[in-house]
Order: sequence, then structure tokens, then C-alpha cells
Amino acid sequence: MAKRTEPTARQLRLAVELRRLRDTAGLTSREAATLLGVTAPQISQIESGLAGVSERRLRLLAANYCCTDDEFIDALVAMATNRTRGWWEEYRGQLPTAFMDLPELEHHAHFRLDVEFLHIPGLLQTAEYARSLFTYVNPESPDSDVERWTEHRMKRRVIIERAEPVPYQALTHEAALRIRVGDRRMARAQLDRVLEVSEAEHVTVRVIPFELDGFGGAGSAMVYAGGPVPKLDTVVRDGPNGPVFIDAEAQLARYRTLFHRVEAVSLDPSRSRDFIHGLAKEL
Repeated sequence: MAKRTEPTARQLRLAVELRRLRDTAGLTSREAATLLGVTAPQISQIESGLAGVSERRLRLLAANYCCTDDEFIDALVAMATNRTRGWWEEYRGQLPTAFMDLPELEHHAHFRLDVEFLHIPGLLQTAEYARSLFTYVNPESPDSDVERWTEHRMKRRVIIERAEPVPYQALTHEAALRIRVGDRRMARAQLDRVLEVSEAEHVTVRVIPFELDGFGGAGSAMVYAGGPVPKLDTVVRDGPNGPVFIDAEAQLARYRTLFHRVEAVSLDPSRSRDFIHGLAKEL
């Protein structure tokens, strides 16, 4: 098993799931190593994402861990054996690791849910809007960096623009639609972009209006990426040092509940489009 120096978020997720299976089975890493015919340090490397695992060994581990969820095991095998090197790899070494992990997560997602309160969701942003955001947040950064970040964000839109797009739902607060990241012209172009994308069959945009009574969900901003099975869903939230990937089952259940609570009080897609049209006319 070749040792990795910097495992991706997807590789780390596989490692975490294998460690969880072993813990549930009540086995030590030494016992798991004996069952697999390897050493305890090799099990440690697999469970830290520093080493890969073959399909044969993964299925043997799952059997020894008494895991009978075939759909889940098949999904783990796909994670272990799919070695897709997507468009994001061209930015490796030029951008922080998170810029590689997010598009890889999106590439493999079976659906995508967004909740945003202050900014237009990234997949709906125009290049001009994204560029203005990056410039504002990183005022000392050279133009070349800002252009690279903007280009990267625009390429991430491929998941809702490709031939087989990912089903996508965005819940966006009125505040995000009203805040002018740039001038009036840019704001109008951004709203037009949201309206254009919302017409696609696989895209749903819903607005959370200011006038809503009793709404306390502004702390629920998130990206929710659906995995091949619910156990492999992932929530991404902004942290002080960049995006934070959340995958514990209890936390996933909590964020599913939060999403559905916000969804339930949002305007339906038709009323949301009318609402956005109204905001655009004001500009």
C-alpha cells in the first residue's frame, strides 16, 4: 500500500467509515490486522487515509466487522476504487486543499442542498459577483489570485450544467438577494442569473422572506451533499480556517431536520421566482 502525504477529504471519509465499522465491531486495530493478514500500522494507515485499500480487502474487512449493509459496502468500494482526477486537479498546488475537496465532493454528490443568508449560493453566482466577493474579503490579494478563485468557482457550476446534472435546491434569504455586493447593474445581472437557473427542471430556488414571523434559522447556513446512501451524506459549513466537513450520523440527522424546517417556511418555487422578479424591477 503506497503511503499518501496529503489524503483528500473523500479519502479521509472512507478512512473514517472503516474505523467506525471496526469500532462498532469491538475490534482493535491489531485484531483487524490479523484478520486481514497485515500489520497493525497498516490498518492505522488505512484508517487515517494515508493508504488506500483494495476492493478485496475492504469487503473482507466489512465481513469481519459483521457489516451486512450491502448497499453501504458497495458505496465504500466505489469510494476506494474510483480514482477520478477531475478538472480541479489543475489547481492543486495553486489553491488551498479545500478548493480541491469541495469540487470532488460535488462531483460525486447524488444531490445538493444549499441554505444561504448573506450571499447568493456559489453555484448561482455570476463571475462578476464572485470576483467582487473575493476582492472584498481578501483586499490585499493580487488580481491574479482573485481571478484564479473566481475561475475555480465558475467551473464548480458544472454539476448543475452538465448533461447529467445533480438535482439542486437552494434556499436563499431575502437578505442575500438584496445585499449589493457590487453596483445596481451587477445586482440586477445576478438576480437575472438566479432566475435563469431556477427555470431548469433539476433546480429549485426558494426564498426566505424578511416578513416571516418566528424565524430563528439564520445560523443554519450550509451546503448539504447527498451521498450514494444517507450514511455517506456530507454537510459543509464555513469555519474560521475554511470549510468544515461534517459526517457524524447524529449531526447529519440534525442538519437534515434544520434544512426541512427552513424549507417548510420558504416561499414555493413559483412565488419565489415572482419575488425575485419584483426585486429585480426595483433596481
